Amino acid sequence: MGSERIDAMPMPMRWLVEPARWRTEASTLELAAGARTDWFVDPSGEREPTLNGAALVGDVVGDYSFSARVRVGFGATFDAGALMLYVSESIWAKLCFEFSPDAEPMIVSVVTRGGSDDANGFVVDGDAVWLRIARLGPAFAFHASTDGRTWRLVRHFTLADDVEPAVGFEAQSPTGEGCEVTFDDIRFAAGRLRELRDGS
Repeated sequence: MGSERIDAMPMPMRWLVEPARWRTEASTLELAAGARTDWFVDPSGEREPTLNGAALVGDVVGDYSFSARVRVGFGATFDAGALMLYVSESIWAKLCFEFSPDAEPMIVSVVTRGGSDDANGFVVDGDAVWLRIARLGPAFAFHASTDGRTWRLVRHFTLADDVEPAVGFEAQSPTGEGCEVTFDDIRFAAGRLRELRDGS
């Protein structure tokens, strides 16, 4: 697959899985997830891994903050738009804005090191939220914000020793017929986030 350019991202991007449709302009990216698509490795081993969600990533080295406002056309349970870290099909992570089984938009994070460690965050009132990934040396932080200014820590973790994960965008519709995801206000800045828990 060839490389793509997103104006707000400083690196060339590549498809891990191509979407049903996509469009980009300035600091906006639109992805259409196909039916029955997801990134999930069942930790029980009872189901085969699903690794077919539309995903666009680019390689980066060093500390950074990467954020976007994510808007999802929710239609079915687990429809989501996400920011993603990717090393391999068995080492990756995603921070999702996802439609819960209770039909509520919520923040969900998944960290995969062989199997997927899936954790629910908080419910969001509305169809859009800001998501952020921060790299801090060997560690990563997931944050979410309802206004794009004050950030709530969702998860702080590592993936594996001596890895430089690619970073980017993902869209999925695990139980549905597909959904539309819009990422806008995309921002990427080199440098280390100073504080994880003070809202900055």
